[in-house]
Amino acid sequence: MLPAIAVIALVVVQAGLLARDQVLAVSAARAAARAVTIAPSDASARSALVAAGLGDRATVAVTGATRPGGLATVTVELEVATVPVVGRALAGRRLRERLTVLVEGG
Repeated sequence: MLPAIAVIALVVVQAGLLARDQVLAVSAARAAARAVTIAPSDASARSALVAAGLGDRATVAVTGATRPGGLATVTVELEVATVPVVGRALAGRRLRERLTVLVEGG
C-alpha cells in the first residue's frame, strides 16, 4: 500500500513540474520575443532567456525576416524537469513554444 501511495505522490509532483515548465516555456518565449522586436538576433533572444534564469535548460532560435517591419519567429525549447522513478517516461522530452513578432528596431 505504501509503495503505491509513494508512486501516486511522485506522479502528482511530476504533473506539477510539467505544468510549471509549460508556463516557463511560454514566459521565456514572450521574453525572447520582446527582445527580438527591438534587437532582432539570436544573441538578444538568448540573453533574455539567461535573464529569465533558463539559460541552461532552454534553447532559442530566431527565424524569418529580421529587418525592421519584418516578421520574426522565436522558437524556445525547454527541457522538462523530472522526478525519480515516474520521470523516466518524460526523460529527454522538450516543450516547444513559438511566437511570431513584428520587428521594430534593427
